[in-house]
Amino acid sequence: MTVQFYQNYSREVMQSLDLMPWQEIGRMVQILHRARLESRQIFVIGNGGSASTASHMACDLNKNTILPGVPRFKVIALTDNMATLSAYANDLGYENIFAEQLANYGESGDILVAISTSGNSPNVLRAVERAHELGIFTIGWTGYAGGKLAGLVELPLIVPNDCVEQIEDIHMILEHMVTVALRKAAQTVHVAPIVTELVAMEPVAIEPVAMDMSLLHS
Repeated sequence: MTVQFYQNYSREVMQSLDLMPWQEIGRMVQILHRARLESRQIFVIGNGGSASTASHMACDLNKNTILPGVPRFKVIALTDNMATLSAYANDLGYENIFAEQLANYGESGDILVAISTSGNSPNVLRAVERAHELGIFTIGWTGYAGGKLAGLVELPLIVPNDCVEQIEDIHMILEHMVTVALRKAAQTVHVAPIVTELVAMEPVAIEPVAMDMSLLHS
């Protein structure tokens, strides 16, 4: 391969980044920040490379956002228990490996981040359908034209690109960007008095909270 190939690859990734739906990404950060303050669970799913992104996201949000006096994230990658995945796949079909886990753990007001480069992975779509039944708010990360996932979730984030490797590259960049934005968001709030109040509150629907949008680019 020539240097030109590598330069073109980098240029295509940058072009897609420039076209990302930044307002929707900001809304996702607000929703995840609110979920943290309310001690909601956040589930992340995906297949193949997207499964690795799901695991990476759970690790980063759980570990890299820890701050004194701030509730910790409760992020679970439903991709990580091989015994559970193989049991559901063997007995109920691969398309049910995430939906069945959601039935175990999911509660109304939780969040599901569903990652699929094509937007058409049957097990991801089935999980989103189950999430709707459980009252879980759904966010979809996809690429190409969005696939079926874009029309099924409540908040779709589509990478405008048709190269699966570049879509996965940008999903990873997005994961790191969101982690940094959420860490910075937590640094700007005083949550100790809020936590006591939230314990006694009835579950409420997730609503966006005000946040400095410049955190996404700092």
